[in-house]
Amino acid sequence: MGRTARNKVVRHKRIMEALQINAAVRVGELAEALGVSGETIRRDLAELGSEGAVSRTFGGAVAKPVLHEPNWRIRHDEFRTERRHIAEQAMSLVAPGDVLILETGSTVMHLAEALASGAKDLSVITSSLEAGLVLGRNNAIQVHLCPGILDPREGSVIGTEAENFLERYNATTAFVGSTGITAAGLQESHTGIAAVKCTMLSRAKRRVVLLDHSKYDQTSLVTACPLTDFDTIVSDRPPEGELAAALEQAGVTIIV
Repeated sequence: MGRTARNKVVRHKRIMEALQINAAVRVGELAEALGVSGETIRRDLAELGSEGAVSRTFGGAVAKPVLHEPNWRIRHDEFRTERRHIAEQAMSLVAPGDVLILETGSTVMHLAEALASGAKDLSVITSSLEAGLVLGRNNAIQVHLCPGILDPREGSVIGTEAENFLERYNATTAFVGSTGITAAGLQESHTGIAAVKCTMLSRAKRRVVLLDHSKYDQTSLVTACPLTDFDTIVSDRPPEGELAAALEQAGVTIIV
């Protein structure tokens, strides 16, 4: 990543941090705080707005509600390099003959694409219609799609029918994503997805969470499960501070 791109990433992070402190921010205030022009800030806010991270206002921006998360297709285009590397590392945890469970989400979709490109002799259970279609391109992967209530925003199914379906399976490894992660546990913006996630983790011998560093210390609508409900995190950067200490206490392995 070049210097210009790195500077933009830092600015975007600082803008989102400012919105966590104040629900609304002004272009002039951000420009002064970050030492850049107002036009640069307006471009940053336009990009963050197109990603669904903020809502634009006249002269500034306001924070999205805590339960908001952009459509998975928008999220899929964020941190593409980092998430591709996370997926490649997750591939090292997969062996021929495995039974996998894949949740919905942008980082998990990167794993589905990686599996479709080169995996052999796998059975995959997934709640994601998009992941199922991608995996189905590989004739060496048998895909089991969960039934349930369609969530068009996520391209996946939720509900008791999906949870009951998952209870029938015994998996080698479950791969799930998350809206965020704190010392309290995995965070979710959707209670239905949280319930499916918990069921998936309960049906696997190895329980792996795939997420990039932007999810660290991010709180959402509901705490889906405590840190003790999974054993591995694959990410692009190690966590720090209270989160790192909580993960160590919970016995969670971090693969970077």
